[in-house]
Formats: sequence, C-alpha cells, structure tokens
Amino acid sequence: MYPLPTALLEDWMRRYYFRVELDLGSSGVQDWSMAELRELLEIDYSEIDALVFHDSETLGGAGLRQAIAERWTHGDVNRVMATHGSTEANFLVMTALLRPGDEVVVLDPCYPQLFAIAEAIGCHLKRWPLRWERGFCGSLDDARAVIGEKTRMVVVNFPHNPTGASISADEQIELIDLVSRAGAYLIWDGAFADLTFDTPKLPDPVLMYDRAISMGTLSKAYGLPGLRVGWCLASPETLAKMVTVRDYLTLHLSPLVELLAAKAIAKADLLTGLRLAQARHNLGILDRWIAMQDGRVEWARPRGGVTAFVRFPQVMDVEAFCIDLAETERVMLVPGTCFGYHKHARLGFGGPTPAFEEGLRRVGGAIAAAAGKFVAARARADKAHVALPKGI
Repeated sequence: MYPLPTALLEDWMRRYYFRVELDLGSSGVQDWSMAELRELLEIDYSEIDALVFHDSETLGGAGLRQAIAERWTHGDVNRVMATHGSTEANFLVMTALLRPGDEVVVLDPCYPQLFAIAEAIGCHLKRWPLRWERGFCGSLDDARAVIGEKTRMVVVNFPHNPTGASISADEQIELIDLVSRAGAYLIWDGAFADLTFDTPKLPDPVLMYDRAISMGTLSKAYGLPGLRVGWCLASPETLAKMVTVRDYLTLHLSPLVELLAAKAIAKADLLTGLRLAQARHNLGILDRWIAMQDGRVEWARPRGGVTAFVRFPQVMDVEAFCIDLAETERVMLVPGTCFGYHKHARLGFGGPTPAFEEGLRRVGGAIAAAAGKFVAARARADKAHVALPKGI
C-alpha cells in the first residue's frame, strides 16, 4: 500500500470539532446520553452487571450479529460482520478485495474514506460526477460513461454525504444491473439509509446482487457515534477475506458496546424515528433561512441525510471563511475543500434545534459581512478594469 493521503475531513474535525461552541458541520443526528438510551431501550443495570469482559468473536458477538441479521438479511447471520464503525468495514473491504491497478468508480464529490484507501492501494479511480446544475442527483448516463468491463468496484453512498442527494428505487435497480453486467463489486454505504425525507428508504442491495457489499453504522442516523459500532453485509466468502485483514487490526469488538448496539438495532425504528422528526424540523428552518439570505447562499435541497452542500457565491475564500467562522463566531462548518470543492461548505442540520438556530444566526451575520467585502472588491475591480481572481 502506498502512503495514505491526508484525511482532510478528519483533520478539519480534529482542529475545530472540540473547540467550537456550535457544530453546524457534522453529518450525524443529535447524540443520545446513556440515561436516555437506558430509558428508550429499557436496559436494566443487571444486564450490564452480568457482562464478563472476555474476548468477543471475530465476526462479532452472536447477539449483535443476530440483531443486524434480523433487520437487514432476513435473519442470515452468515452474511453479517460487526465492525468498529463503517470506517473499519470500508478499510477491510478495500484491503481484502483491491489490488494496484484495479479500476474503481467513486462518486464526486465523495466522502474521503470511500476512495482514499483504494487510492493508497494504487487503484485507478474513475469519477461518477454528481453535478451541481442537476441538484447533485446521480445520473445513470454519467454512471454508464465510467462503469465498464475493466471496473473492479463501484463505491456509492445514498443518501449522499455531503450533498444529501440520492437516487430512486428504480435507479438503484438500474445501477445494480449496470454493475452486475460489469461483474464488479458494488460497495453500498448505507450510513444515512434511515434518514430520507420525501421518499421511502432504499432497500439494502446485499440480497439483490451476490457481489454487493453494504456497510452501516450507529454513528449517523442513530446518534451513537461514541459506540464506534458498524457492520458489513456480504457473502460469507467475502467476509472470510475480510477476517484475514482484521486479524492484524482490531480482532473484535467489546462485549459492552455489542450489548448496547444489539439493543439499539432491535429498536432502530424508535431511535431513528425520533431523530428523523427532528431533522425534518431543522431542514424546514434551514429552508427558510436560505430563502432569507438574498442569494448569498445557494443549495440543492437534500433528499436524505442531515447535511447540505451549500454554495457561497459571494465569499471569496470559503475555507478562510470557515476558519474565521470557527475562531471568531465559534461555529463549525466544513469547507468544501475537504471534498475537492472550493465554493461550497458542508452544513449539518441534525443537531439540537436551539443550537442550530443560533448557529445559523451567526453564520448569516458572517456571510453578510463577507458578501459586503465581495461587493466592494468587485466594485474596485470594475473601476480598475481588471477581473477578480478565477472562481470568485
């Protein structure tokens, strides 16, 4: 494996996530406390007291794997592996299945974890563009242009991070057919599968295509990122290949987090339903706020997830704007440069509503100030008969 590239998104979060007062950049819902979790999931202290901290099994403890299987694989535990978040699942999948020179199709923009490992292995990346002018919706025509007989793997996440875009159920079937005709693996990141606003959630493709591999996590829709629990659904043969990589990494999960995770998944609809209602409410607030910005903020309204990839047409340097916002206004956005886009920022709306509203108020003031500087710079440029720098 070649040296791993800098994880720009994680580097940004490391710099600002714990330093700001208001987080409007993260991609998950509001986190649950232990007290809230115990009440919602009806966890008795006796269950925790009975735990013995022995090693768990490589593929995950029986209780957790069974809970995952009952929700996603019709009870087939042979297709289930519990992982340390979907980040580990992604690393195991790509390390086990890819070799230097393999052709891998990824979305653009893309959550960095979903392409960086393949890039470090030495794979040839081809981009399936999600176009701003189409509201970031995935076009199957664009997919056909990059998926072919040399394609080894196609990696997607719908609903999409950072844009919130998605595809329809019919388009999903068409995509699976396209990937199957290429004989490629389909990596389906379903981190936001339970967070859709106007359409039913998409089915997990792992039972629809034998080379589909899906990943999930408790970090995004469940509000339990601190548990660091995810899963991978795949054929037993694929999971066996992943195990040989895991033997050199994490070995297994903790019995304590497996207990909590199994109970959370058993009541998934309760946990995700409460947070989805909150996200819908916040999305309405965001919709109205953008309408009040007089063109200073543009967006494609998300179809799922809890992030919008907003564009600031009157901000001359969005990354510098986000740095100043964090250090001066104590509000975190994630600049689009973390995803290779210079005029955008990721804005998360899954958190507590009062904090979200206050964060928007501060962001709005900062944007108005930045727009004033932009107008002044444009007036000076017009007077001097020179062009503003490219991209402004």
